[in-house]
Amino acid sequence: MAEQVVIVGAGQAGFAAAAKLRQLGFNGSITMFGNEGVMPYQRPPLSKAYLLGKLEADRLSFRNAGFFTDQNIKILNNEPVVKIDRGNRQAVTANDRFPYDKLILATGADPIRLPAPMCAAVTNIFYLRNKADADRLGAIMKPDARLLVVGGGYIGLEVAAAARQVGTEVTLVEMSPRILNRVAAEPTADYFRTLHISNGVDIREGVGLCNLKPEGAAIKAVLDDGSSVIVDAVVAGIGVRPNTELAEAGGLKIDGGIVVDKFGCTTDPNIWAAGDCASFIHHGEMIRLESVPHAIDQAEHVARNILGEATPYCPRPWFWSDQYQTKLQIAGFNRGYERAETLASANESGLKVSYFKENLLIAVDCINDARGFMMAKRELGL
Repeated sequence: MAEQVVIVGAGQAGFAAAAKLRQLGFNGSITMFGNEGVMPYQRPPLSKAYLLGKLEADRLSFRNAGFFTDQNIKILNNEPVVKIDRGNRQAVTANDRFPYDKLILATGADPIRLPAPMCAAVTNIFYLRNKADADRLGAIMKPDARLLVVGGGYIGLEVAAAARQVGTEVTLVEMSPRILNRVAAEPTADYFRTLHISNGVDIREGVGLCNLKPEGAAIKAVLDDGSSVIVDAVVAGIGVRPNTELAEAGGLKIDGGIVVDKFGCTTDPNIWAAGDCASFIHHGEMIRLESVPHAIDQAEHVARNILGEATPYCPRPWFWSDQYQTKLQIAGFNRGYERAETLASANESGLKVSYFKENLLIAVDCINDARGFMMAKRELGL
């Protein structure tokens, strides 16, 4: 039985694993490591309510400090683990070594950065991944400010929506032929394109960013269609990469993420992984899911299995996005879909898009259709 559990990462997966261990009666030591200097907090509001100033900073936290004290969970918020010493079963920081019986890697993912030469001469470039990013961007996102959003995925669209709601002028560029090109069918993309244009966003699809240059106190963004736009700040939402460096340096298997088996264990029987950083086989292919529900579910499975339950993990993927007064809820995982069918919803402003692979329903997008979303989850067994 494990007596010392170390968790690297203080995000959603790390917190879920620690809380579940205590809930299941684990009485050994739990030590969590973070690198932001703040108590563990939820990230989805950073591009929505928190960015709009509708959610106070203290309400971001999963729990107050008293919870961690009461549960005897030790948190080192500003002492990153820099090495895993597998031979001695120790997590190594710059200042100390921490022994473990079981180690959980919940290292998450970080935003993909714009090419360094493009950014060298300018400031006010943002990657919305943590509270500090949101605080800095929120201070700039004012009426009549000008914002360039690079990337037409959900994060980019959520930031654009938040910015327009406070009166910021927004230009959004997406180098793919359309917004949401990787993650949604055309009807869903069409719906959100119309929504954003009607709210004043200048959407330019099939257009990439070439360069960023100082223009007085502003930034001149040069685009690959020959045009340019003058802005006060740039937000890049062009995807994320899992944080696998620690695991890779420790000799663990990496394949698009930290590879785990059906129980959540890595190639080292004493090291586990969960959340955005973990890759696993699902329906015969290696995948990695980026969502809060998945991070919680997988981390809780890891906690159970560390304590000997030996239950295989079966993901129940669902996602959401809030833009203006519109709520998108996604049930299932549409990767590899072959066709999509569209139905109007009972709500006049709603839409339902169903995804099929080999004539089997694999996912459903529900826009302003909470009832349809619950029905889709039941149909998909989620």
